[in-house]
Amino acid sequence: MGYGGAPLGAPPPTPAVCTAEHSEVPVDSLICLSSNCPDAWLDTVRVIQVAASVFLAILFLQSGIDKIVDRAGNVEWLTGHFANSPLASQVVPMLGVITVIEVMAGALAAVGAVVILLGGETTIAAWGGLVALAGLLMLFFGQRVAKDYEGAAVLVPYFIATAASLWLLGS
Repeated sequence: MGYGGAPLGAPPPTPAVCTAEHSEVPVDSLICLSSNCPDAWLDTVRVIQVAASVFLAILFLQSGIDKIVDRAGNVEWLTGHFANSPLASQVVPMLGVITVIEVMAGALAAVGAVVILLGGETTIAAWGGLVALAGLLMLFFGQRVAKDYEGAAVLVPYFIATAASLWLLGS
């Protein structure tokens, strides 16, 4: 037997489509991963939007919270990192700014993911992506000024993923 008790080789049954007339929503119409599900609660695009928002929330909340919890360790490491750069005297204010940016980006992305899951718009999540992009540009600038080219290169995949997320959330 194949899918749902159908004979092997038979196509899978077509799930019911959720419409406003239905008083009971079949479980298989809540999530639709094909391109023809206008009434599904979550379609492929929404799943990717939620995943992108959760990715940004994890990335930036963890980083921002770490900067709060281990502030002394971060100040010590960054002071050494920027010791021979024009930004050496700006470590503490820069740490404060990037901490606020990271926590804000992560919080907006997390709230945005919940809003998307509840069937709302992507605006809050897109703002999270925009703030995240700004934070990554700040981090990239700092790494380049500190002449930590390997550290700057590590940020590039995050930048690409964040830019793609912002594009997806804004479309």
